[in-house]
Amino acid sequence: MTTALLSTAEELHARPRTGRRAVVMTMGALHEGHATLIRTAREIAGPDGEVVVTVFVNPLQFGAGEDLDRYPRTLDADLALAGRSGADAVFAPSVDEVYPGGEPQVRISAGPMGERLEGGSRPGHFDGMLTVVAKLLHLTRPDAALFGQKDAQQLALIRRMVRDLNFGVDIVAVPTVREEDGLALSSRNRYLSPPERRTALALSRALFAGRDRHAAQEALCARAREVPSTRARAEALSALGESRAAADAHAVATAVPAGPAAVRAAARQVLDDAARLEPPLRLDYLALVDPADFTEIGADFTGDAVLAVAARVGTTRLIDNLPLTFGAAS
Repeated sequence: MTTALLSTAEELHARPRTGRRAVVMTMGALHEGHATLIRTAREIAGPDGEVVVTVFVNPLQFGAGEDLDRYPRTLDADLALAGRSGADAVFAPSVDEVYPGGEPQVRISAGPMGERLEGGSRPGHFDGMLTVVAKLLHLTRPDAALFGQKDAQQLALIRRMVRDLNFGVDIVAVPTVREEDGLALSSRNRYLSPPERRTALALSRALFAGRDRHAAQEALCARAREVPSTRARAEALSALGESRAAADAHAVATAVPAGPAAVRAAARQVLDDAARLEPPLRLDYLALVDPADFTEIGADFTGDAVLAVAARVGTTRLIDNLPLTFGAAS
């Protein structure tokens, strides 16, 4: 399909609309993760709808000393990938188009959630992100907007903004896309040297270790609940050779640390080991949080949670996360 390249809102608004419009917002340097978002948008929009990919490197969300100047700009390649993935148009406005007259005096505030984790490491980042997302939602006027789960805190804040400020748009989350070795796809991966990339794999390994510990303890707790409650039942099960397995599960489930603390510990061990590699991994944070507000969950928490990590390898800062479910909800 022929993908139109548009640089002004006027050009975008002039396009006829006969179905649903799905928008994928990016800062360019598109990769397979973005392609997955675009293909999902194509499914949502349907054959009669329209998929628009925005490409805009937003200066408001880069802090002092961050990589605004060296952030990759690859518009020709982005246009080609967007077209192959099913986009009808790429909207690539200039800074002046998005912020006429300079930086906006009125901005969106991310509130307390925007000050935690990524917000604590990058002050003002989420205010700038929400401001540009709000502007691009107004400029593109979509029925649905798609965002990757790799940026879990960003996704949570966008959902909160859309709900709190009554934006008439569906926010669709798309699972993280990973390379074969487990590293989450990111435009910043290109900055990693081969030794740095080997160290960077500790982020996903830590998350997988936490996930596996969580799955094991959930399975053990479920098995422990099957321990016979009466002597007669125990004797009956013993005849079937099942009581030993139940007792073993109960012993293990009660003897080892369980719950969120065990998940954090399993992930932290991998990250501690990576800190001794060459080059070393320098941990920014490891957190197990409630996705509703990104506060740390307690020992008796039940429901959906996010295990999130951020670290630097060399000069490159990377983030990753996995969703988990605790307790009865799982």
